[in-house]
Amino acid sequence: MPPTALIAKILQDVRASYWFIPSVLVLFAILLSTLMQVLDRSGLAQILPTSLRDTQASGARVVLSVIAQSVIGVAGVMFSMTLVAVSFASSNFGPRLIGNFMRDRANQISLGILIATFVYTVLILRAVQDPSAEGAEMTVDLFVPHLAIAVAIVLALLCVCTMIFFIHHIPEAINLGNITAALGDRLVIAIRNSVQVIEDQTQDMPDGLPQQLLTAGGAGYMRTINTAQLARLADGHGWWVEVLAMPGAFLDAEMPVMCLHGGDALQDDLAQQLRGCFALGRERSEDQNMMFIVEQLSEVIARALSPGINDPFTAMNCMNWLHVALRLALTQPPGQRANVHARVRVPTITFTHILQVGHATSRPYLATDLNVTRHVIGLLHELAERAPEGPRREAIMGEKAELVEMALAVQIDPVAQRMIRQAAG
Repeated sequence: MPPTALIAKILQDVRASYWFIPSVLVLFAILLSTLMQVLDRSGLAQILPTSLRDTQASGARVVLSVIAQSVIGVAGVMFSMTLVAVSFASSNFGPRLIGNFMRDRANQISLGILIATFVYTVLILRAVQDPSAEGAEMTVDLFVPHLAIAVAIVLALLCVCTMIFFIHHIPEAINLGNITAALGDRLVIAIRNSVQVIEDQTQDMPDGLPQQLLTAGGAGYMRTINTAQLARLADGHGWWVEVLAMPGAFLDAEMPVMCLHGGDALQDDLAQQLRGCFALGRERSEDQNMMFIVEQLSEVIARALSPGINDPFTAMNCMNWLHVALRLALTQPPGQRANVHARVRVPTITFTHILQVGHATSRPYLATDLNVTRHVIGLLHELAERAPEGPRREAIMGEKAELVEMALAVQIDPVAQRMIRQAAG
């Protein structure tokens, strides 16, 4: 049985890599250069206007050389700009946000277009043959790939457009407002994707069955878990599976990951199949782990309200986006998708969990700024008005009370304390 979770993790890493799309485009450039040479030798270049077919071999070499040198030079500058942007984001917004830049398709495609154009131009340059050139063999026939050169010129124009777009995109990518908006959008999408109506028959976990613990077998962060494959194994071997760790949790080799109730004895081959249902990694990712996005927003808040930066408006913006997701979670409670399998039980992320993690992590920083404190109290008050009577509203009011209490302890100025009490109602 293939380790499906490991394959999913590898695909996630490939998506976040900076080499995959450029490599694919380079491969495409190699194939395109071969195709264009075949078409040129077949005489298809006659369809071009005369002005594009009167290029001599020496002129073709000059044009292709200029394109190749210019494109690879621009690619080096663009790569340097990317490194500067990543370094700036790491030092100002937090190292966990680097993955957002690595996954940026615009950066990957822009770099790939320039490198692919360079490879294509070099290969076409090599194909130009001129028997009159110094050192050339007289048996070589004259060959100027006019059609391929026309394509190279089109690619050069595309590189110019790419360079203009990239110069515009980099400042947009490191704009903190765009970063927080992107995090908020991804959190909303993650909540929507986690919601699924339970149509399968849900059965309670039986009591009194013998239990077996499966350890992680390695150290690292849980990256992915394949609950569908886990359910098939549970059905085939008569297990009731209780998952003890979800994506985002840090595990060591001896830490239990699953508890198996009843069913077949856990042999080495079965343990290996079960471990194939999850994959470990050196760092966390947003895939199957929406709380990592919440923690990234909290990290931006912590840095924005640090004494060295003191940017309360960024902190307010982060809380605005967090509450967009919380309002959605009120109407579309997350966490149902994980429990659609009758024999598999996994920990689920609820509205209260998102609320507590998002606010409890940020509370020590929010309480230090009067304007941010008042703004967040207003957001919590609005959220409580939308919540129905019950545990969720109680959790919201509890977070509001704790923020007010901490802010009153931090803000010693009587005027500030009075304003906080007025905001709290």
